[in-house]
Amino acid sequence: MEPIFFVQLSDIHVNAPEKNNPMFGVDMSAKLRAAFAEIRSMRTKPAFVLISGDLTQDGDADDYRHLRRLIDEEAERTGVPVHVGLGNHDSRPAFREGYLGEEPSEESYYYSFLEKSLRVVMLNSQIEGSHDGEIDAKQLAWLRDTLSEPAPEGTIVVLHHPVTATPNAMMDGHLLRNPADLKDAVHGQGVIGMLSGHIHFHNIGSLVGIPCAAATGVAFGLDSTSPNTMRFLDNSGYNLVTVSGGHMAVQPRMLPGEQRLLYEWDPAKQPAHA
Repeated sequence: MEPIFFVQLSDIHVNAPEKNNPMFGVDMSAKLRAAFAEIRSMRTKPAFVLISGDLTQDGDADDYRHLRRLIDEEAERTGVPVHVGLGNHDSRPAFREGYLGEEPSEESYYYSFLEKSLRVVMLNSQIEGSHDGEIDAKQLAWLRDTLSEPAPEGTIVVLHHPVTATPNAMMDGHLLRNPADLKDAVHGQGVIGMLSGHIHFHNIGSLVGIPCAAATGVAFGLDSTSPNTMRFLDNSGYNLVTVSGGHMAVQPRMLPGEQRLLYEWDPAKQPAHA
């Protein structure tokens, strides 16, 4: 069977341009377009693109309308489908209204799809008003039911919040609250990999032998080597993912950028961060 090749983007933090309030003074829409331009330059065309949450910065319906137009344009130019999930900066009601064109609702947004014989599951780990995440009991039950039907090439689970620790203690409060529950749901069920974002730097780990890869942000990065402050950097990256023979391989990639310091948050001096 031919390998399945796709791209994971994360943390794009787009706002509607008419707001004229770009985060850190950086045009996040332009950064997303640059990521798609890089995808179009690849010699191997990906089967699809995933965006694993933090679709917008403010989470307003107008932000999602703008984002939907942008993604539709880039998906058509690139010739690949784009699948999105939600993160802590997202609003479920505004997403449903602005991006999906549905009635606003607090209902969690999660689903699965097949690419040839590979199944991809997109979960919703956001907790309103919190930087950490959780997979609720309803989703866990749905996930168990979904995984009970085997997929020939296996299943990749995608969620916004990382399930494994990072080398940076500043991120300890930004992970999934209930990784043990997720571990119980996926163990021995043909899950070949887990993808996440949220922390804005690349990080690799494993959960019950399942490789777990967090992608850096498209909008900006964080300095993973800074132990006591959060250093927001003007960089951008993504993950290239290949599935072959029931195994997932991940290549973290960075786009050309200035690497300049955008902002530094010191929790000892400032009450909150972006």
